[in-house]
Amino acid sequence: MSATSSLELLKAHAVISRSWLLAQMQYRREVAESGNNFFSFVKKEDMLIRWYDREDHTLFDVCADDHCQRYQGITKETSPHVAEAVRLTRGQVLLDGDEICDARFSKCCGGVTEEFQYCWENTPKNYLTAVRDIALGIEDAKVMPDLTIEEEAEKWIRSNPPAFCNTTDKKILSQVLNDYDQETADFYRWKVTLTQEKLQQLIADKLKMDFGAILDLKAVERGKSGRISKLQIIGTEKTFTIGKELEIRRALSDSHLLSSAFVVDKQDEDEQGVPQRFELIGAGWGHGVGLCQIGAAVMGEEGYLYDAILLHYYQGAEIKKLYK
Repeated sequence: MSATSSLELLKAHAVISRSWLLAQMQYRREVAESGNNFFSFVKKEDMLIRWYDREDHTLFDVCADDHCQRYQGITKETSPHVAEAVRLTRGQVLLDGDEICDARFSKCCGGVTEEFQYCWENTPKNYLTAVRDIALGIEDAKVMPDLTIEEEAEKWIRSNPPAFCNTTDKKILSQVLNDYDQETADFYRWKVTLTQEKLQQLIADKLKMDFGAILDLKAVERGKSGRISKLQIIGTEKTFTIGKELEIRRALSDSHLLSSAFVVDKQDEDEQGVPQRFELIGAGWGHGVGLCQIGAAVMGEEGYLYDAILLHYYQGAEIKKLYK
């Protein structure tokens, strides 16, 4: 996000960044004291379920990669609003009882936020549950579709429902997206087309397996936001299931897909029934857990205060001052 964001968004982000960092420091200490290791994958003969969190560094607290929320250093503090937001929220964190919240965030939830256990280890968090990203006064806010059901996910992803993060306002988007990210205009709903040749090449390169021709990509499990947490790849030579969401996004793109909330249209089948093109129709940008940055930016522009923004995305959490 940008240092020129609205003050309320910066205040909200100061609280969640502080909370997330303190939670990571506490977790690393607990693991070190217990003598256990960080486990971040489950591998079987026909399945690899992997999540990206702490395995890359157990000797220090955070880094600048995606799994550490891409912290880019104090040089990005280019506006006095940043220091003011930190000062005005000094000592404030999100708490779940006596536990500091592991306050995750991503660019765009796609209309419903995701739950922690579908993206990382299977330890649900009370404050990281699915939230409809919409103002309570709007009629649609009463409806929470069950996006773990394939038919419901299909309808949701192929539609364009109202949400805080469903915006094209360039002023608001500039608060969250840096210059090169602003080139991605279709983040709320998006489309990617992969040829059979390209899909085979991606999967072979990323998974180091020979599937032969790819026949299908099937969602085995979806989270509450519609993001696929387990994807079955069906080929003429091999069938294999991968997860969780970031592993899926990396396997199907040279870098990574915007999100794993997608449905697949198979096109141009040859005489053997092998599709020559796969069209992925998707929703959202990032893992979708916790605060939706674009949605929060819209809330800030609409006059919501930072505490209302936080308690919208982290329902059940409390904002408390730990130190002066």
